[in-house]
Parts: sequence; structure tokens; C-alpha cells
Amino acid sequence: MQLEHRGPYFVPLYEPLPEDVQFYYDGKPLKLSLATEEIATFYAKMLDHEYTTKEIFQNNFFNDWRKEMTSEEQEIIKDLDKCDFREIHKYFVDKNEARKALSKEEKQKLKEEADKIQEEYGYCILDGHREKIGNFKTEPPGLFRGRGEHPKMGMLKKRIMPEDVIINCSRDSKIPEPPEGHKWKEVRFDNTVTWLASWTENIQNTFKYIMLNPSSKLKGEKDWEKYEVARRLKGVVHTIRAQYRKDWKSKEMKERQRAVALYFIDKLALRAGNEKEEGETADTVGCCSLRVEHIQLHPQLDGQEHVVEFDFLGKDSIRYYNKVSVEEPVFTNLQLFMKNKDPTDDLFDKLTTNFLNRHLQHLMDGLTAKVFRTYNASITLQEQLKALTNPEDNVAGKLLSYNRANRAVAILCNHQRSVPKTFARSMQVLQEKMDAKKKQVEEAQEEVKKAEDEFEDTKDAKAKANVEKKKKLLKRLEEQLAKLNIQAMDREENKQIALGTSKLNYLDPRISVAWDTFHCSRLLQAPSSLALDTARDVVERTLLGNWSPLVSCGLHRCKKFGIPIEKIYNKTQREKFAWAIDMADEDFEF
Repeated sequence: MQLEHRGPYFVPLYEPLPEDVQFYYDGKPLKLSLATEEIATFYAKMLDHEYTTKEIFQNNFFNDWRKEMTSEEQEIIKDLDKCDFREIHKYFVDKNEARKALSKEEKQKLKEEADKIQEEYGYCILDGHREKIGNFKTEPPGLFRGRGEHPKMGMLKKRIMPEDVIINCSRDSKIPEPPEGHKWKEVRFDNTVTWLASWTENIQNTFKYIMLNPSSKLKGEKDWEKYEVARRLKGVVHTIRAQYRKDWKSKEMKERQRAVALYFIDKLALRAGNEKEEGETADTVGCCSLRVEHIQLHPQLDGQEHVVEFDFLGKDSIRYYNKVSVEEPVFTNLQLFMKNKDPTDDLFDKLTTNFLNRHLQHLMDGLTAKVFRTYNASITLQEQLKALTNPEDNVAGKLLSYNRANRAVAILCNHQRSVPKTFARSMQVLQEKMDAKKKQVEEAQEEVKKAEDEFEDTKDAKAKANVEKKKKLLKRLEEQLAKLNIQAMDREENKQIALGTSKLNYLDPRISVAWDTFHCSRLLQAPSSLALDTARDVVERTLLGNWSPLVSCGLHRCKKFGIPIEKIYNKTQREKFAWAIDMADEDFEF
């Protein structure tokens, strides 16, 4: 009913390079106009990135850059290979290093400035309550990267101006004022949407929004509703599966195609594949928009029967490649769907996502193809956690099991990432730590042996106490080494898998909270003095009011001796999933 806010914070205007930092063309320094120089800095900053080695990135950048040049610059700059950005690149590298080397006081000053901007622009009033806004800043200009081999990589992302922005607020609120000398594209009073400001980005002509923070009440309710719909699917999924198996033999080709597509969406967690907007050139597809060229059928392959080999670009141009053995009727239907078709013809030529989703709505209220993805991701996490977690493992071992369960979901959902640039170096540093720890363990083993020999000779109490002391030290070092080994294993397994997407969007957080709480409660039940002392400490602190209600809940009792929730969710994620942390206990079942 009420929405009032300050509008977006616009990124500062471009500051020109110092006079002594030069751009060179064909070996000679060339002074660029301000707009041309700014775009040159975008490319220069990325010189050490893999993107700038790709021909499509280079071509797109150079084409867009030339459009922004003056006519004089266009006459001179005609070949990217003759452009030398190295001095500009070095300037930004040095600037970044200088920022890292700032004194504590200087960093604090920058933080205070950022906090001041956050305070002014980062909050809104929604129905009388002060709510945090998500990303309240407009996106800075730069070069589009995209994911995978995106055909538009390297194109110029233009600066967002107030004239591009639509403001949304309530009629009775104070309308935010645009920066001096500017005006908004439009002001709307629409309480049927949840965005505060919107604009269209120039690369793919998609809408960008300023929304409430994920931790807001409105977002939390939407999250809860999404997972509750997926939980309801659990009750009817067996009926739906029986129905689509029956439809594999339907006399209607449309129904057969729908049934096979639904099988893939269910079994492989494929996206439905919504029709793309006009003008988008990335050749990305989903299940309903698969073409004949995207699959190959193998009656037998690698010792399996009825194998379908998928190879296509999915969302964000991420390649989906998979070989999967399917049920015989599915295989037979696919042969039928492909008959007398060219490679570029649609596999499901009678099917649209709208037709599929209308059918799903009849089967269960609120059901869409996307709900299957959420359901299968969440149920997979829950089953994997039960299968992989050993209650006797230490915290590091349990967290490895958690990450492996999360990885199983990320693989199911095809959430890939490039190997981080810092991966090799971080693994080297970790290996050095492991080598040093192994040496400490070996030295500690020798110390234990010496102490035992001394005790054998003397048999006195002091020597016996020394043996116990050395053994405790050895045990502690062995545990530390084991923890490092687990860490190395986890990093290696995770180097090309993105865990964050599924964790934020597809996994019911109550599953993680319940798993965490369960393993904490086991420790609370343990008859150790540490557990009892810590439990008493929690009760005392809670009664004294030293901890917030959230921190004093059962989950956070694990801070000293169990699995800290911080190991699973970072601060932002804990704020987003505060509703789940507050709601779920160890008995929660998805």
C-alpha cells in the first residue's frame, strides 16, 4: 500500500587518466577523447583475463569502441592489434594494489563513506516499515562478458542515466528526485510488482531491476511459498509420473511430446526453455525448444541400452552435455519425433512451454516446469545428506559430506563455472601447509617415541605425564592434517562446479538447517562435560539477554562444539534465510 525510496544510486562519472598514462597506437602515443578513453580502460582492465584472448570478444569490443570514437580517431584507429593498452592496464593494477595497501584509518574512512551512501539509498519504507534494498546501485558501464561462449561478449554496456530509469513508488509518497539537470524516464505507481526502479540494458534488451533485499519480509514470504509449492509436488509426483508414462502411448502426438519433455524435465532437471524475445542472438535452448541436432540416439553405448546423448547450449550459453539411459518407450518416441526431420527442426514441434505449463496447472495448483527443478534439487540434497553424512565424523568431515551433497545438486542442475584464476596458486599454498603439517606430525611421532622410551626406563609419574602430553599434541596435529586433506579434496572436487546458484535458488534452506541442527543436537546429547558446560553457557547467556533470539536458537548452540551455520551460509545467505533458520528444527522433512 505504501512504498517510498530515494531512487537508485548512480555510479560516479568517469575520471580521466593522468597525463603520464598513455595509450599507444602503432607504437606511438595517442591522446584519446574522453568517451573513447573510458571505453579503452574497460578493455585495459581485462588484459590479464582469458576473455581478451577470444576473437569474438575482441571483434565485438572493437566494433562498439569504434562507434563511440570521434571521426578523427576512426581515421587513425583501424586495427586492434596495433593498440597498446599495457600502460593503462599497469595504472589500474598499481591503483588496485595501492587500495589494498591503505592504512587502517584510510580504509575506515572509505567504509564510512560507503555506509553513508548505503544509509541514504539502501533503505525504503514499505507499508510503514523500514526495509533494506538489494542492489540499490545502477550497473557501471563496461564490457559484456556473458557466460560460456556468448556471441555478444565484448560488447559495450552503456552507462545508465536517469533518463533510462522508471521509478516505482506509491502515490502518497515523496517521489525521489533525479540527479540535478536530469529527469526520470517515467514514474509509476504500481503495487502489483515488487521492483522499485527499472531500466532496459542495451546488450540483450532485458529489464534490470532494483528490488528489496533478499532478507526482507516480502522476499522471505515469496521464498517460503516457492518451497512450499515444491513440497506439495512431493505428494502428487508419483501420480504425475504415472500419467506421463501413460501418455507415452497416447494417440495424440502433442500429448506424447509433452509426456517425453516432462520426463526429461523431471529426470534431468532440464529447464523448460521459454520462447526467447526477438533480437536475442545467443543460440540457447531448453527442453521444449530442443532441436533434432541437439540429441543423438544410441541403442547401445558404454554397456547401457537406449542412451540419449544431449549436447546444447542452455541458459547463459552454458553447455549441457550428458549421456543418459532412458526408458524404452521414451527412446522409441524420440526416434518417431526425429523421423524425416532436418537437424535444425524442432524435436518437440507440437509443444510449447505454455501448453506444458497449462497441463501442469491442471495436475496441481501452482505447478510449473520450474517447480520440478526446485523439487528435484531439494529432494536430492536431502537424500544425499542422509546417505553421505557419517555422524561420527568431525566438523570438517561433515562439511565435506554437505558440499558433496550440494555438488550432486549442482551437477544435476548443470551449474558449472570456469576454474578460478587463483585456483592453482591457492592449491599450492594449501599443499605447502599440508607438507609443513606432515613434518610436524612426523616430529611429534618421534617425540612420543622418545617420551615412551624415557617412561620405560624411569617408570616415574613425571615421565608418564609427558607421554600423555606428547600424545595429545600428536593427536591434535593429526586432526589438523586430516582437516587440511579434506579441505584440499573439497577444493579439487569443487573447482568447476558452482554451488552458490542451487544453494540460493533451488535448495529449501530448511533441509540444511535441519541437518545442521540434527548434528548439533547429537552433540548436546553427548555426556561430555564440554557439551554440558556449553549448553549451560547458552542457557545462561540467553537468560541474561546477551544473545539475540536468533543466535540463541538451537542451531547456534553449535558455535563452540558443533557445525557452525556460518560454515554453510555466509552472512548474506543467513539474512536471506532467517525465516528458515527460525522455523526449522531437526525433524523437518522436505
